[in-house]
Amino acid sequence: MSTAQLSPPRSARHGRGAVIGASTIAALGGLLFGYDTGVISAALLYIAPAFGLSDGMQQFVVASLLLGAIVGSIGGGPVVDRMGRKSTLVLVSIVFSVGALLSAAAVNAEILILARVLLGLAIGTSSLVVPTYIAEIAPPASRGRLVSMNQLMITIGIFASYLVGYAFAESGGWRWMLGLAVIPSLAMLVGLLMLGESPRWLLSRGRTDDARQALLRTRSPEDAEAELAEMSAAMREESRFSYRDLVRPRLRPAVLLGVAVAATNQLVGVNAVIYYAPTILKQAGLGDSAAILSSVGIGATNMVFTAIALLLIDRVGRRPLLIGGTGVVIAVLFGLGALYLLPSVQGLGTLLTVGLMVYEAAFAASLGLAIWLINSEIFPTAVRGKAAGVGTVTHWGLDFLISVSVLTLIQMFTATGLFWIYGVLGLLGMVYLYRKLPETKGRSLEDIEKSLRGGQK
Repeated sequence: MSTAQLSPPRSARHGRGAVIGASTIAALGGLLFGYDTGVISAALLYIAPAFGLSDGMQQFVVASLLLGAIVGSIGGGPVVDRMGRKSTLVLVSIVFSVGALLSAAAVNAEILILARVLLGLAIGTSSLVVPTYIAEIAPPASRGRLVSMNQLMITIGIFASYLVGYAFAESGGWRWMLGLAVIPSLAMLVGLLMLGESPRWLLSRGRTDDARQALLRTRSPEDAEAELAEMSAAMREESRFSYRDLVRPRLRPAVLLGVAVAATNQLVGVNAVIYYAPTILKQAGLGDSAAILSSVGIGATNMVFTAIALLLIDRVGRRPLLIGGTGVVIAVLFGLGALYLLPSVQGLGTLLTVGLMVYEAAFAASLGLAIWLINSEIFPTAVRGKAAGVGTVTHWGLDFLISVSVLTLIQMFTATGLFWIYGVLGLLGMVYLYRKLPETKGRSLEDIEKSLRGGQK
């Protein structure tokens, strides 16, 4: 009789607590993702005059992080599959710490750009590995909530960055704004040292006994054996994949869906709001502090509605939240564009703030959760790192294009044109998702893979 069979089963409460604890530590990568992407919106108001940046250079300072994120999401796939989920997360937390300290110490725009490229490498890899790790340690019944914790932490990070930006607005302390990210990155590093590796990755490397022990930390012996058998059966059917295999018929539906979710997430313009909300509101007549304070309200709305959606995702399901929320996002985008057409609008800044809060609420409850959750659920275990990387590369590539074009597009087409362009692109994405997205609530990862191959919803 094995040691696992002789050991008394852990209580269900202990198992849930262990999974939640591990997911929370991993999701600190999401918090850093949110903080480092969001903090530039306030810091940019003070970095621009300090370094004499033109509009073009401001856009490049913002976008340099995204260049790193593209590289991180491309290179992160093979790293995640080879090194393992935990080891990759440890490496990511170290890079986050170095990038934060270098950003705070930057003496010119070139060093700041280098630091943000490093942060982007960490963010791109984190956006791939955190949802994957959580999805692989979570039971199917709670996987949606736990994976979506990553998105909640992203919104908490964005909100925290806005609060820090407002706190240092009067002094113009942009170095403090950027450097404080080192605190959660070190906390993540310490926490990761106490976690185990993903059982699915261990099994994919032939370490069956280690995978069993990993499952027994959070499952009863019966549940652990059943889950191990299901994973083993699925893996026996899979050959080793390369990137070339991602375009073959078996994986093509999942890959196209992952790309569509990631593209729609970006093409509705959410990061134009995250990066440039204070700049947009300042152009509408608000002062520096008022514009940053308004962005705090936008960030708070994003965080609160992400938390609400987190409670609903495993009850309501993915499809209703994603498709319904995206419809609201599109309607608000057309409404925001229309505001700029009204003659002599009194309190335009206030109306824009309210509209952006509604926009963020709808986005948070739909596309904000969907990109990381769907991309963590729809791919076979053996290629999850590589395949999910396609979605994250799409995300970061479009994010980069948006970040370097917002101010330019406003000059070319006005703010009305900018919002309406995002609205039309979002509508195209919503139609595709309505036709192709399966419901993944409460289903095993292997069952989701089979349904995509069979075209089921």
